[in-house]
Amino acid sequence: MAGKPKLHYTKGRGKMESIRWLLAAAGVEFEEEYVETKEDLEKLRNDGALLFQQVPMVEIDGMKMVQTRAILSYIAGKHNLYGKDLRERALIDMYVEGTTDLMGMIMFLPFQPPEAKEKNFALIIERATTRYFPVYEKVLKEHSQQFLVGNQFSWADVHLLEAILMAEECKPDILSPFPQLQAFKGRISNIPTIKKFLQPGSQRKSPADDKHVAQVKKIFNI
Repeated sequence: MAGKPKLHYTKGRGKMESIRWLLAAAGVEFEEEYVETKEDLEKLRNDGALLFQQVPMVEIDGMKMVQTRAILSYIAGKHNLYGKDLRERALIDMYVEGTTDLMGMIMFLPFQPPEAKEKNFALIIERATTRYFPVYEKVLKEHSQQFLVGNQFSWADVHLLEAILMAEECKPDILSPFPQLQAFKGRISNIPTIKKFLQPGSQRKSPADDKHVAQVKKIFNI
Protein backbone atom coordinates (compact mmCIF):
# COMPACT_ATOMS: atom_id res chain seq x y z
CA MET A 1 0.00 0.00 0.00
CA ALA A 2 1.36 3.41 -0.97
CA GLY A 3 2.17 5.83 1.83
CA LYS A 4 0.42 9.11 2.37
CA PRO A 5 1.30 11.98 0.04
CA LYS A 6 3.89 14.28 1.60
CA LEU A 7 3.62 18.02 0.91
CA HIS A 8 6.70 20.24 0.98
CA TYR A 9 5.95 23.94 1.39
CA THR A 10 5.88 26.75 3.93
CA LYS A 11 3.42 26.63 6.82
CA GLY A 12 1.01 28.91 4.99
CA ARG A 13 -1.49 28.89 2.16
CA GLY A 14 0.36 30.03 -0.92
CA LYS A 15 0.23 27.76 -3.95
CA MET A 16 -0.02 24.63 -1.82
CA GLU A 17 -3.39 25.48 -0.30
CA SER A 18 -5.42 24.39 -3.33
CA ILE A 19 -3.54 21.07 -3.25
CA ARG A 20 -4.45 20.63 0.42
CA TRP A 21 -8.08 21.42 -0.45
CA LEU A 22 -8.23 18.92 -3.31
CA LEU A 23 -6.60 16.08 -1.37
CA ALA A 24 -8.95 16.74 1.55
CA ALA A 25 -11.99 16.82 -0.75
CA ALA A 26 -10.91 13.46 -2.20
CA GLY A 27 -10.68 12.05 1.32
CA VAL A 28 -6.93 11.55 1.09
CA GLU A 29 -4.86 11.88 4.26
CA PHE A 30 -1.54 13.64 3.75
CA GLU A 31 1.58 14.63 5.64
CA GLU A 32 3.40 17.95 5.52
CA GLU A 33 7.07 18.77 5.82
CA TYR A 34 7.39 22.51 6.22
CA VAL A 35 10.00 24.68 4.55
CA GLU A 36 10.72 27.05 7.43
CA THR A 37 14.16 28.42 6.53
CA LYS A 38 16.27 29.25 3.51
CA GLU A 39 18.39 26.22 4.44
CA ASP A 40 15.35 23.91 4.23
CA LEU A 41 14.72 25.11 0.69
CA GLU A 42 18.37 24.76 -0.28
CA LYS A 43 18.44 21.19 1.03
CA LEU A 44 15.50 20.23 -1.20
CA ARG A 45 17.26 21.86 -4.15
CA ASN A 46 20.60 20.23 -3.43
CA ASP A 47 18.97 16.82 -2.99
CA GLY A 48 17.57 17.09 -6.52
CA ALA A 49 13.99 16.93 -5.24
CA LEU A 50 12.82 20.06 -7.06
CA LEU A 51 12.71 19.70 -10.82
CA PHE A 52 12.66 23.46 -11.41
CA GLN A 53 14.18 24.48 -8.04
CA GLN A 54 10.73 25.53 -6.79
CA VAL A 55 8.06 24.48 -4.32
CA PRO A 56 5.26 23.33 -4.02
CA MET A 57 6.54 19.76 -4.23
CA VAL A 58 4.42 16.73 -3.46
CA GLU A 59 5.72 13.22 -2.97
CA ILE A 60 2.95 10.98 -4.31
CA ASP A 61 2.83 7.52 -5.89
CA GLY A 62 6.60 7.28 -6.10
CA MET A 63 6.97 10.67 -7.78
CA LYS A 64 8.26 14.01 -6.59
CA MET A 65 5.79 16.21 -8.39
CA VAL A 66 6.25 19.94 -8.91
CA GLN A 67 4.25 22.67 -10.65
CA THR A 68 0.94 23.37 -8.96
CA ARG A 69 -1.24 22.79 -12.00
CA ALA A 70 0.36 19.43 -12.78
CA ILE A 71 -0.07 18.27 -9.18
CA LEU A 72 -3.72 19.34 -9.07
CA SER A 73 -4.53 17.72 -12.43
CA TYR A 74 -2.98 14.46 -11.28
CA ILE A 75 -4.94 14.41 -8.02
CA ALA A 76 -8.20 15.34 -9.80
CA GLY A 77 -7.70 12.62 -12.42
CA LYS A 78 -6.75 9.96 -9.91
CA HIS A 79 -9.74 10.59 -7.66
CA ASN A 80 -12.45 10.97 -10.32
CA LEU A 81 -12.76 14.74 -9.89
CA TYR A 82 -11.88 15.62 -13.48
CA GLY A 83 -15.06 14.98 -15.48
CA LYS A 84 -16.33 12.08 -17.56
CA ASP A 85 -14.88 13.08 -20.93
CA LEU A 86 -12.65 15.58 -22.72
CA ARG A 87 -15.37 18.22 -22.98
CA GLU A 88 -16.08 18.13 -19.25
CA ARG A 89 -12.37 18.28 -18.54
CA ALA A 90 -12.08 21.38 -20.72
CA LEU A 91 -14.92 23.08 -18.80
CA ILE A 92 -13.32 22.16 -15.47
CA ASP A 93 -10.00 23.57 -16.70
CA MET A 94 -11.62 26.85 -17.74
CA TYR A 95 -13.50 27.28 -14.48
CA VAL A 96 -10.42 26.38 -12.43
CA GLU A 97 -8.27 28.88 -14.33
CA GLY A 98 -10.78 31.61 -13.53
CA THR A 99 -10.79 30.89 -9.81
CA THR A 100 -6.99 30.52 -9.87
CA ASP A 101 -6.69 34.04 -11.29
CA LEU A 102 -8.93 35.46 -8.56
CA MET A 103 -7.23 33.56 -5.75
CA GLY A 104 -3.82 34.62 -7.05
CA MET A 105 -4.81 38.27 -6.66
CA ILE A 106 -5.92 37.64 -3.07
CA MET A 107 -2.91 35.47 -2.24
CA PHE A 108 -0.35 38.09 -3.20
CA LEU A 109 -2.10 41.03 -1.51
CA PRO A 110 -0.30 40.66 1.87
CA PHE A 111 3.07 40.70 0.10
CA GLN A 112 2.48 44.03 -1.62
CA PRO A 113 3.75 47.40 -0.36
CA PRO A 114 1.25 49.40 1.74
CA GLU A 115 0.73 52.02 -0.97
CA ALA A 116 -0.41 49.31 -3.42
CA LYS A 117 -2.65 47.34 -1.06
CA GLU A 118 -5.66 49.67 -0.99
CA LYS A 119 -5.78 49.94 -4.78
CA ASN A 120 -5.35 46.20 -5.30
CA PHE A 121 -7.88 45.33 -2.60
CA ALA A 122 -10.48 47.42 -4.45
CA LEU A 123 -9.49 45.69 -7.70
CA ILE A 124 -10.00 42.25 -6.12
CA ILE A 125 -13.54 43.15 -5.04
CA GLU A 126 -14.31 44.65 -8.45
CA ARG A 127 -12.99 41.63 -10.36
CA ALA A 128 -14.68 39.11 -8.09
CA THR A 129 -18.09 40.77 -8.41
CA THR A 130 -18.01 41.78 -12.08
CA ARG A 131 -15.71 39.31 -13.85
CA TYR A 132 -15.53 36.02 -11.97
CA PHE A 133 -18.53 35.35 -9.72
CA PRO A 134 -21.12 36.37 -12.36
CA VAL A 135 -19.79 33.59 -14.62
CA TYR A 136 -20.32 30.86 -12.03
CA GLU A 137 -23.66 32.34 -10.97
CA LYS A 138 -24.85 32.16 -14.59
CA VAL A 139 -23.59 28.59 -15.11
CA LEU A 140 -25.38 27.32 -12.00
CA LYS A 141 -28.58 29.18 -12.87
CA GLU A 142 -28.70 28.00 -16.48
CA HIS A 143 -28.21 24.29 -15.90
CA SER A 144 -29.99 24.15 -12.50
CA GLN A 145 -27.68 21.39 -11.28
CA GLN A 146 -25.92 20.89 -7.97
CA PHE A 147 -22.40 21.11 -9.37
CA LEU A 148 -20.58 23.17 -11.99
CA VAL A 149 -19.83 20.42 -14.52
CA GLY A 150 -21.63 17.23 -15.55
CA ASN A 151 -23.88 17.22 -12.48
CA GLN A 152 -21.13 15.55 -10.46
CA PHE A 153 -18.68 16.79 -7.85
CA SER A 154 -15.40 17.90 -9.44
CA TRP A 155 -12.19 19.83 -8.94
CA ALA A 156 -14.00 22.93 -10.27
CA ASP A 157 -16.43 22.85 -7.32
CA VAL A 158 -13.63 22.51 -4.78
CA HIS A 159 -11.68 25.37 -6.34
CA LEU A 160 -14.72 27.65 -6.50
CA LEU A 161 -15.58 27.10 -2.84
CA GLU A 162 -11.98 27.87 -1.86
CA ALA A 163 -12.15 31.10 -3.91
CA ILE A 164 -15.51 32.07 -2.38
CA LEU A 165 -14.21 31.67 1.16
CA MET A 166 -11.05 33.65 0.36
CA ALA A 167 -13.15 36.44 -1.16
CA GLU A 168 -15.43 36.47 1.90
CA GLU A 169 -12.36 37.00 4.08
CA CYS A 170 -11.86 40.21 2.10
CA LYS A 171 -15.53 41.25 2.10
CA PRO A 172 -17.92 39.11 4.19
CA ASP A 173 -21.05 40.05 2.19
CA ILE A 174 -19.44 39.65 -1.23
CA LEU A 175 -21.96 36.93 -2.22
CA SER A 176 -25.00 39.13 -1.52
CA PRO A 177 -25.83 39.65 -5.23
CA PHE A 178 -25.28 35.95 -6.05
CA PRO A 179 -28.04 33.66 -4.71
CA GLN A 180 -26.88 30.66 -6.74
CA LEU A 181 -23.39 30.94 -5.30
CA GLN A 182 -24.78 31.29 -1.79
CA ALA A 183 -26.67 28.01 -2.23
CA PHE A 184 -23.63 26.41 -3.89
CA LYS A 185 -21.45 27.40 -0.94
CA GLY A 186 -23.89 25.74 1.46
CA ARG A 187 -24.07 22.52 -0.57
CA ILE A 188 -20.36 22.07 -1.14
CA SER A 189 -19.41 23.05 2.41
CA ASN A 190 -21.58 20.19 3.66
CA ILE A 191 -19.93 17.45 1.61
CA PRO A 192 -18.47 15.30 4.41
CA THR A 193 -14.81 15.48 3.38
CA ILE A 194 -14.98 19.25 2.90
CA LYS A 195 -16.98 19.78 6.07
CA LYS A 196 -14.19 17.98 7.93
CA PHE A 197 -11.51 20.14 6.27
CA LEU A 198 -13.36 23.31 7.29
CA GLN A 199 -13.37 22.31 10.96
CA PRO A 200 -10.86 23.85 13.40
CA GLY A 201 -7.74 21.72 13.77
CA SER A 202 -7.62 20.56 10.14
CA GLN A 203 -4.64 21.08 7.82
CA ARG A 204 -6.29 24.12 6.27
CA LYS A 205 -4.10 27.17 6.71
CA SER A 206 -4.96 30.68 7.90
CA PRO A 207 -4.51 33.86 5.82
CA ALA A 208 -0.96 35.19 5.79
CA ASP A 209 -0.17 37.46 8.74
CA ASP A 210 2.80 39.83 9.02
CA LYS A 211 4.99 37.18 10.67
CA HIS A 212 4.36 34.66 7.88
CA VAL A 213 4.93 37.28 5.18
CA ALA A 214 8.30 38.17 6.73
CA GLN A 215 9.27 34.49 6.94
CA VAL A 216 8.35 33.81 3.30
CA LYS A 217 10.26 36.87 2.10
CA LYS A 218 13.33 35.65 3.97
CA ILE A 219 13.11 32.07 2.66
CA PHE A 220 12.64 33.07 -0.97
CA ASN A 221 14.72 36.28 -0.98
CA ILE A 222 11.72 38.38 -1.98
